[in-house]
Amino acid sequence: MTSPQISALLADLRDAIMGSNLAKCAATDLGIQWAGWALASALRTEKFYDLAGSSTFILLAHLSRIWGGANHIRQKVQSGLVTAWGLRLGTFLFLRILKDGHDRRFNNVRDSPGTFFVYWTIQALWVFMTLLPTLMLNSEKRDVPLGTRDYIGWTIWGLGFATEAVADQQKWLFKRDPDNAGKFIQSGLWAYSRHPNYFGEILQWSGLWLSASSVMTGPQYLSVLSPVFVWFLLSYVSGIPLLEKQAMRKWGSDPAFQNYIKNTPVLWPWPKY
Repeated sequence: MTSPQISALLADLRDAIMGSNLAKCAATDLGIQWAGWALASALRTEKFYDLAGSSTFILLAHLSRIWGGANHIRQKVQSGLVTAWGLRLGTFLFLRILKDGHDRRFNNVRDSPGTFFVYWTIQALWVFMTLLPTLMLNSEKRDVPLGTRDYIGWTIWGLGFATEAVADQQKWLFKRDPDNAGKFIQSGLWAYSRHPNYFGEILQWSGLWLSASSVMTGPQYLSVLSPVFVWFLLSYVSGIPLLEKQAMRKWGSDPAFQNYIKNTPVLWPWPKY
């Protein structure tokens, strides 16, 4: 067997291993979400919906690295950043729903097993699509030295992580203050974007894709759909549209809110002068 033939065989074997790894991750993802649906449907509760999602991110990040059989620095950092994101956001959302007692997204869903199943299945899709660059990276045995894309990507992730964490904390403290009852937040990061937490979320997954792309080839670059998917989901499906409608119902006739809407961008922040 010639050297080119051996190289081609090894490439085919690598692709097969990667495909198997992604398939196992997808099956694990679906299994966890469907098991979560069965339990949540029986109990008629959404209290652990977000916690199950963030936990699946963490689990798949580490399982994909174990199943991929490689242990490069880039893979360790990537999996660690996913873990940090999942621990912070998952804990925050779980504590929030324990305090609030419910999630308004599920007001007409928790008592309908069929519709509830769709929500849990969509969460499985969200996990897999968002995590796809990390799963591809952790399935790749080939390694290249750390470079500019990695450092820029991790910096973008850090900026996004800080933005989301600060925005969540600012809104949490605002809502806990009795003097703010019935008011809307327009201070801190919320003075520059109506949804700065979502802006931070998009930054994080964009940064992780950029770092992971350091070892990508050919069709693997299509995993850029990960940050695009996050942006689309938050901007047009489950995030901003729902919150904007709720806000308009509560404060739509308030001149101060009308001024806030007029002068503050929906997502992408800009400084005010």
